[in-house]
Amino acid sequence: MTSPRLRRSLGSLLIAAACASLAHAADTNTTTPVAATQMQARHAITHEDVWLMKRVGAPVASPDGKWAVFSVVDSAYDSKEQWSDLWIKSLLDDSPARRLSYSKSGESAVAWSPDSRQLVFVAKRDGDEAGQIYRLDVAAGGEAQRLTSLTMGARMPKWSPDGKQLLFISDIYPGNKTEADVKQSAKERKDRKHSARSYETTAPRYFDKWLTDKQVRLFVVDAQADAKGENTARDILSGTQLATLPGFGGGQGDEGQSLDAVWTPDGKAVVFNAATNRDAAQREAVVSQLYLLPVAGGEAQRLTQDKHSYGSLKFAADGKTLFALSDAQTPGKVYDVKRLASFAWPMSNPAPTILTAKLDRSISRFVLPEGGKRILFSYEHAGLEKLYSIDTKGGDLREEPSLPTGTINSLSSGGKALVGVWESAINPPEIYAFNGKQPKRLTAFNTEKASKIDWQAPEHFWFTTADGRQIHNMLVKPANFDPNKKYPLFTVIHGGAASMWRDQFVLRWNYHLLAKPGYVVLLTDYKGSTGYGEEFSRSIQFDPLKGPGDEVNQGVDEAIKKYPFIDSTKLAAGGASYGGHLANWLQATTTRYKAIVSHAGEMDLIMQWGTSDGGFGRETNAGGPVWSNLPVWRDQSPIMQAGNHEKGTGFTTPILITVGELDYRVPANNALMNFAVQQRLNVPAKLLVFPDENHWILKGENSRFFYSEVEGWLAKYLN
Repeated sequence: MTSPRLRRSLGSLLIAAACASLAHAADTNTTTPVAATQMQARHAITHEDVWLMKRVGAPVASPDGKWAVFSVVDSAYDSKEQWSDLWIKSLLDDSPARRLSYSKSGESAVAWSPDSRQLVFVAKRDGDEAGQIYRLDVAAGGEAQRLTSLTMGARMPKWSPDGKQLLFISDIYPGNKTEADVKQSAKERKDRKHSARSYETTAPRYFDKWLTDKQVRLFVVDAQADAKGENTARDILSGTQLATLPGFGGGQGDEGQSLDAVWTPDGKAVVFNAATNRDAAQREAVVSQLYLLPVAGGEAQRLTQDKHSYGSLKFAADGKTLFALSDAQTPGKVYDVKRLASFAWPMSNPAPTILTAKLDRSISRFVLPEGGKRILFSYEHAGLEKLYSIDTKGGDLREEPSLPTGTINSLSSGGKALVGVWESAINPPEIYAFNGKQPKRLTAFNTEKASKIDWQAPEHFWFTTADGRQIHNMLVKPANFDPNKKYPLFTVIHGGAASMWRDQFVLRWNYHLLAKPGYVVLLTDYKGSTGYGEEFSRSIQFDPLKGPGDEVNQGVDEAIKKYPFIDSTKLAAGGASYGGHLANWLQATTTRYKAIVSHAGEMDLIMQWGTSDGGFGRETNAGGPVWSNLPVWRDQSPIMQAGNHEKGTGFTTPILITVGELDYRVPANNALMNFAVQQRLNVPAKLLVFPDENHWILKGENSRFFYSEVEGWLAKYLN
């Protein structure tokens, strides 16, 4: 039950670290991002630069604050040649990070034991058909030991406070009571002679997957195998009445449903979030309430009694407070900011204390460093994500030391250590320490390669709309930029709409790679974007495309006025997902652009409501069901603007339409309808269908081809 992999103990790592410390100190002590101080010749970014950058994952700090473990993906165009391994970095000195695992399949869901000596993670090894939990004794070294062998695999392991047990998530099929039942059910499904799928509730699909009848469950297993190397996991949820409710379930993700679960401080129970109305998802908002479940067995007790959704559960070190992120799920509204909430523990009052009630921003993540007096967190604002803190009662909000640009996209605390990933548009992700002073870079996986690229940080500017809304923009310039020349403008529209353009290194729509041919790239956060408060994000309701489209157009106007190097006669627009919706809207309603690029773009609001996997939210955004005769369903569907072609006010711009055939979020029928109307109206158009891609283009060679097609399309009509 072990996996032969080369490992190093903490002791040997410390010895190696000491030897390398002096040599590495000069590099790791730098507190600034990559600077253009080297005199070497720099080159314009290439697709190889983007795709082959090391992908540094979120670090997990050990409870004693001495170590951080994180994954690093060594990307390759051929997925068979791609590697993903765990690395470990001392947080006590400047020694370089060391590789901890050597496995092609990679590891995920890393968790430290309470004594900081052992790790558990999820991996597929030695013939595993599903991810299983492995335990590695980091202090002693040796091989990783498999702790689970479940038919449906295991995910999201968490140590009990005493380090003797692990809580994790797995799945069963309806009616299963034992692992033998699960194995038999899986075999029966595999041996079926028919291929039909059956559904009685929505939604049957999620992103690129048809959903099955699997049911999510919570399991507990001993953290040590017995003398025979065996370990039996115990399902602690299936026997409850809660789990039998037809609408019971968790949040849907790529690996199936998930339940955010944590051990109670005494280790006798777990607190978790779950929904009981998933079967009504087409009729109402699905809410995730908090429940308490004894580990020894018994019924789950509902703790909260409102209509909010809760997640990101964490107990304070003294065990007297439970913290969570709360989404109010306000009826009739399309968006609520996530706020930091707390409950006294044991929970005597089901109503939370909202600690960030006065902060009009959505908390992305939070941690509870040693000491317990302050909570540290980050949130989006105007393209950046910085570090902030608040006291445990909800007062004294402070901005903590952060880098002036870029975004923090993960945080982890252990002891007095606080680590995370920081990146910017010209600084690919690296691990940083945030210690109350100037943030300190701890790794250098991508810094040398990044220093050889000719790129500039995005330039930020704002403008005011006619109704007084402040709109934030970023402008990206091409390599070898000369302010005395004229450049075509490519305005790229973000998806969401509940997201924002971030100063970060992007894989799928890399700003600098799009600018490389000699374009200025404009990134506008139209109304509906996050990072500007709850009202700003909600303002898209009842106005899903026209209002945002008008603001994208105004962003172009403002950029032309502000920057004389923009050639106002050579404009293009494009985007993906919601950005694709808006790209289609611009093509349907204006002739100012010379070329349009639309990936995963919606053409008909009614068709999208019926075929996508998020129908109720679209209904809320429109103000009522599709049969309510509300004008928005027709007036803001791009396809319904086809009459603009005869008026000369739209549907004339050449358009590149791209779609993944496995996209169930914006199904391919939108792209087919788009291409059909272009052909009907005799508009220059090109349709690219990727049979093996979903909502995004994720495979290396497909990505390279996509960028080359975008570049070719823009060159044809802008140059």
